[in-house]
Amino acid sequence: MIDRVLIVGHGSIGQRHLRIVRHNLPQADIRVLRHRPGSGVPELANGVYHHLADACAFAPQVAIIANPAPFHLHTAAALVAVGSHLLIEKPLSHDLEGVGALLAQAHSQGVVLQVGYNLRFLPTLSRFRDLVHQGEIGRVLSVRCEIGQYLPTWRPDRDYRQGVSAQASLGGGVLLELSHELDYLRWIFGEVDWVRAYLGRHSQLEIDVEDLAHLTLGFSPGSAFESASGPVAALSLDFLRHDPTRLCTALGEKGSLRWNGLTGTVDLYPAGGDHWQLVYHHPHQRDDSYQAQWAHFVACVHSNRPPLVSGEDGYAVLKIVAAARSALPPSALAS
Repeated sequence: MIDRVLIVGHGSIGQRHLRIVRHNLPQADIRVLRHRPGSGVPELANGVYHHLADACAFAPQVAIIANPAPFHLHTAAALVAVGSHLLIEKPLSHDLEGVGALLAQAHSQGVVLQVGYNLRFLPTLSRFRDLVHQGEIGRVLSVRCEIGQYLPTWRPDRDYRQGVSAQASLGGGVLLELSHELDYLRWIFGEVDWVRAYLGRHSQLEIDVEDLAHLTLGFSPGSAFESASGPVAALSLDFLRHDPTRLCTALGEKGSLRWNGLTGTVDLYPAGGDHWQLVYHHPHQRDDSYQAQWAHFVACVHSNRPPLVSGEDGYAVLKIVAAARSALPPSALAS
């Protein structure tokens, strides 16, 4: 029975997690750790802490870490030390430093550490992956993936300049904020062997991070498919476009398969065909994948089994980000 839960951070994502946990555990003692003094007890919470030591003294059985990425590791290490199982919002951190040590600590303590790449819990993305792995389009040769939305429209009731996405000091920028794509591409197509990247700030947005990234990813031969050479993916990430987009298209020897994360559809264009065919449709609400993610996390805690999105998965994403940022040699991804 989980009856003590800690939510770290009370921004938009922290509020979402608090709402979901309260819905699923109506009798639990749920506390929030936030560093803004005098802010009062958030609605749906039983109490608030302003210091990490006090939150650790609460000894939560599970904790959701939803503060900015540069503060994840420090917070996580303290909570692991008191035996808390962790669901850490993506990205796992803002860089690679200290991540390996945290994962080792979590394994040593026997706690579950899950990273919040919740798109893996969308039925449409799971179906897309299944069809790829079942050979629906044969051997995958190339992948086209794009995600973008104009940053000021993400949360129109708030000043985008004050958000995490806009500030380097809080782990912003498209590479980290939109790293869902890096996670699911690796989940579907296998380990990344090499990275080429262009990063830049092209808009007049008042931010100090990249608003555009174009990456080319080479997947390891045989990592996800029986082939001598892995597919190559072209990935575009941006804060610029006024037409919100989340698409992934796999080009195979027997046709093309397309996932649309906004419409909740998977479409097939078979070899020799003349139009796209709808093969799966599952519209979703914003909380659906978070609800499924939470249920999975709790099941892993109860059964002590590894989560679908492990700390190692989050680490792998950060290695790709590091390679894109600093042109690390391909061997750095395998270490």
